[in-house]
Amino acid sequence: MSTTSDHDNRMAKLTFASVYPHYLTKVEKKGRSREELHQVIRWLTGFDDKALQKQIDDNTTFEQFFQRAKLNPNAHLITGVICGYRIEEIENTLTQKVRYMDKLVDELAKGRKMEKILRSE
Repeated sequence: MSTTSDHDNRMAKLTFASVYPHYLTKVEKKGRSREELHQVIRWLTGFDDKALQKQIDDNTTFEQFFQRAKLNPNAHLITGVICGYRIEEIENTLTQKVRYMDKLVDELAKGRKMEKILRSE
């Protein structure tokens, strides 16, 4: 699935710090915890709590965020539709990574079991 270059540029320039509070609110409203959110982010990116906080403090863009991340080798197992896009068909690599994160947060908020979210085979 093709996204527009304008959409991809907006995703690249968006800061993780501006989106993180929305992720946290979304999962907490559904009874999930900050620790569970961090577990999901850690699985996808390799960032521990200290490194994650540094990304927030530094106002890191998603482009920088994913350049610094060590993407989980099983991230390609994240499939489905999020925000109207089929993740596995997104051509722009960065946009796909951002949508991976969105999908994991969405699954956490929907009450999916952690072993399913973390693609434990």
